[in-house]
Amino acid sequence: MRALLQRVAHASVTVDGETIGQTGPGLLVLICAMTGDSESQADTLAAKIAKLRIFKDDAGKMNLSVRDIGGSALVVSQFTLAADTAGGNRPGFSAAANSTDGERLYDYFTDRLAAEGVPVEKGRFGADMKVDLLNDGPVTIWIEH
Repeated sequence: MRALLQRVAHASVTVDGETIGQTGPGLLVLICAMTGDSESQADTLAAKIAKLRIFKDDAGKMNLSVRDIGGSALVVSQFTLAADTAGGNRPGFSAAANSTDGERLYDYFTDRLAAEGVPVEKGRFGADMKVDLLNDGPVTIWIEH
């Protein structure tokens, strides 16, 4: 699985003009299941994200996790994280999991992140979503498991 994390002051996702999820302060997690991924990768990724120390402590050092600050996460599915740009100007997405597996792993991942003690709100898998965020830092981190 691939994830792009953004430390945010706030973030929200809308579908057809309706806000369906929001967070802040905390994390915006853009997530993509790849072909061959399983629950094991989702477990590892959720545990890593819950413990990742990318929030500032009292000394101004990135030493706290989203759990430590009492933050939450907005998790949005994004198959375009599987983009392969090696073969020209149009990205290919064949490395992304098929829709059935992708949705199953997306739901599983969000459940696992919540089980790790991070309050989670979600986007809508496969929908045309509009994501609004205020990146804090900016801090943006790529994780692959």
